[in-house]
Amino acid sequence: MTMLLNQIEEHEHDLQGVVEEITACSFCKGNNIVFDAERGEKLCTNCGIVLAEGVETEDLGLDTKDRIDTTLHNGISSSLMTYDKGLSTVIPFANTDGNGVALNAEQRSSAQRMRKWNTISNSNRSYHRNLKNAFAIIIRIKDKLSLSDPLIEKSAYYYRKVIELDIIKGRSIKGFVVGCVYAACRESNIPRTIEEVAEVADADKVFASKCYRLLVRRLKLRLPEIDGTSHLAKIANNAMISEKTVRRAAEMMSVMKQDPISFGKDPGALASAVLYAACLEQGEKIAQGHVASAANVSIVTLRKRFIDVRKVFPNVPNGPTDLALVKARN
Repeated sequence: MTMLLNQIEEHEHDLQGVVEEITACSFCKGNNIVFDAERGEKLCTNCGIVLAEGVETEDLGLDTKDRIDTTLHNGISSSLMTYDKGLSTVIPFANTDGNGVALNAEQRSSAQRMRKWNTISNSNRSYHRNLKNAFAIIIRIKDKLSLSDPLIEKSAYYYRKVIELDIIKGRSIKGFVVGCVYAACRESNIPRTIEEVAEVADADKVFASKCYRLLVRRLKLRLPEIDGTSHLAKIANNAMISEKTVRRAAEMMSVMKQDPISFGKDPGALASAVLYAACLEQGEKIAQGHVASAANVSIVTLRKRFIDVRKVFPNVPNGPTDLALVKARN
């Protein structure tokens, strides 16, 4: 066996020497040979042919075995979405020691007792149980609303701050979870309303709004204003409106934001009204109820905001009937 390993090492050494001697391309006879250290290949820059592959370099300073050993016990990465941030010690269920030797009967009994008390201690504190319940709700919201991992990490950070400030006593976990997720969406400019988050979490939206206001006040958050333009794409996709109309609605929204009549109005309702006005202007037939349903607002709210839009854009038809009259006159 030792002789076979020596022969393999000698063959690899000879092959490495042959590879190092490659100075010209065997295909185009060019001498512009480069070495790709990432792929371990030698190739010609003139014709692009690979002259040798699997070439090892000594510049890395560590062989393969050493590189594997340095990353062997790294474990999982730290995350705010786990109650212990992924830093606690986990006792494995394998009945072997660090060298892989099987434990005897007395050692197995001690190991089983340590596993039992380790499991009990991880769930014994109310702080940990609170975080486990809250993070389970956050994961459910993430899956149903298709939220990103960084946004969820920010939500977990806000909820940990709520626990540290001790403002959750006597209040619902779901309410503060909804408030934390909505605050993270506001900070990341994600077009999600607190009603949507509360509906997914099966929480009371009125109480969730109170928790959100308390969260913003105690943490002294300075969240950016909601841009109604971000709601246009979501409403247009739900209502299946053409891209041409969406572009026109974005132009109208940029004008509406500068007008004082839009100050203090619901961005989602204003976006739905602007989108409906753009449909009328572009001659795209769509019902008010369809747009209101896509924007998750009532028809009455849509009509009130549409009146505000017509004050800024008086040339917009008042409805499908008005649009038909304009076309008949032309």
